Amino acid sequence: MTRRARPAAGPAVAVRELLQQGGEELALRLVAGRAGLDRTIHLSRVQRPGLALTGFTGYLRYGRVQIIGGSEVSYLRTLPPRERASILARLARSRVSCFVVTKGLAPPPELRSEAEARGVPVLATALDSTRFIKQLSAFLDERLAERVHIHSVLMDVFGLGVLIVGESGIGKSECALDLIDRGHRLVSDDVVEIKRMSDALVGASPDLTRYHMELRGLGVINIKDLYGVSSVRLAKKVELVVSLERWEAGREYDRLGLREERYPILGADLPLVRMPVAPGRNLAILVEVAARNQLLKTRGYDAARRFAEQVDEMIAAEGPETRVRKVALAPRAAGRRKRGHA
Repeated sequence: MTRRARPAAGPAVAVRELLQQGGEELALRLVAGRAGLDRTIHLSRVQRPGLALTGFTGYLRYGRVQIIGGSEVSYLRTLPPRERASILARLARSRVSCFVVTKGLAPPPELRSEAEARGVPVLATALDSTRFIKQLSAFLDERLAERVHIHSVLMDVFGLGVLIVGESGIGKSECALDLIDRGHRLVSDDVVEIKRMSDALVGASPDLTRYHMELRGLGVINIKDLYGVSSVRLAKKVELVVSLERWEAGREYDRLGLREERYPILGADLPLVRMPVAPGRNLAILVEVAARNQLLKTRGYDAARRFAEQVDEMIAAEGPETRVRKVALAPRAAGRRKRGHA
């Protein structure tokens, strides 16, 4: 049986991490509220306080970055000092992750003092709001993506991301090595980290095992050093799952390829091909053919279904007597072929 993915806990990014790791790219600096740097961000979508600046803070959501741009700062400047101080005090009392003031604008003094008193981080950036929101969303999308770790191998075969799963010792790494020797590229061996990015599943290798492969009898080898940089890649979209399973005598296997099975990962259902493992079967070639066949299916051509349709059309075009005669003569023809070979 194949191992199913185990979902990790819900991801979050601390404001401190945003400031440290995204600080250079996003041109961020801390203005106030250092005590609140451990507050967390859970959503990649940002929020502009807009309506909250009129005093209604019911729609402010914790876990989202609050953007204060040129329009917000301009509006606050039109308010009388007492009213502006009251609104910003209420804003700072709301349970928000942090504020970011864009376009190199100076945060209102009232916001700085209230945020400092209540431990709400206020960051500033020289980037304009549109560019900053785009870059921040991309940063948070990557950091907040749902992730799982699956015991498997991920390969780039003819440009298709093929995830090879199966029980330990079934031959996943050996199959992958054969594929690499045939010119395909390794993404990760043994453990694949898969994250959901929008509607796509992207697989990569953990930092510790990147480029490495474990082979029983040989130990750990470095594929990049052995085969060159063209034999590896850092990440790949996962588009097909091949499950290696031990051959069982007497078990019925799909002979035509009409059965469509799916493999669920992080809420997405990927095409699944079950590959029986038996002595004499060249798994690398079979995985190559499975990848080529999947590429044809994505382009609208399914060979198995087309074959079944042609058989149905041929049967429908023949009369009942012709079909009965063919069924009756089939055993005799088979017997003649056997005697001829003998």
